[in-house]
Amino acid sequence: MPHPESTPRPLLRASGLCFARNDVPVFGPLDFEVGAGEALLVQGDNGIGKTTLLRVLAGLLRADAGDVALAPVADSDARDALRIAYLGHLPAHKADLGAVENLRFLGGLHGQRPRPGIEAALHLVGLAGYEDALARTLSAGQRKRLSLARLWLSPASLWLLDEPYANLDLSGIDLVNRMVEAHLAGGGAALVTTHGAYAAPPVRTRLLQMERVA
Repeated sequence: MPHPESTPRPLLRASGLCFARNDVPVFGPLDFEVGAGEALLVQGDNGIGKTTLLRVLAGLLRADAGDVALAPVADSDARDALRIAYLGHLPAHKADLGAVENLRFLGGLHGQRPRPGIEAALHLVGLAGYEDALARTLSAGQRKRLSLARLWLSPASLWLLDEPYANLDLSGIDLVNRMVEAHLAGGGAALVTTHGAYAAPPVRTRLLQMERVA
């Protein structure tokens, strides 16, 4: 019998989850869970539905069947936006706002931890000195790092990371791994999609291998 402390508390559980586009099945049924202190690595070929799955979990798309359950929190009225942080392919920045302005704006929408603070988060992701730089002037890698700063400031315990290593150099890949490792060490969890081009972060990991629907 496993020791109670060895079984992570599920932060998210999906049961019989299915999605179709124009009546054509994309994925499912899928059954999986991810607990506090661990990552779920979602693997599969390009076009298999990994991004669609994360968008369903983030509440941006509606599943055709199945259930998604989030762990209860003390505040029963807490918005899902305060419980889930989604890092997608698009940066979700205002092009004509500076880095600090973007993080303040997004923090107002999705919530923000009081610490480490915006300037410290920018330093962490390698954007110290770019506080006033307009988002449209940043390179693709710098825009990704700005998105990572937003993620680091989020109060959400569950991270949904869609190809988080894209557009990053080796130091950026290491940054993502360190961020995920620290988030999990603090009791959070992460779903990370990858088509296999990068290794998983060095954390306790489950694997969800997505296959094409026949």
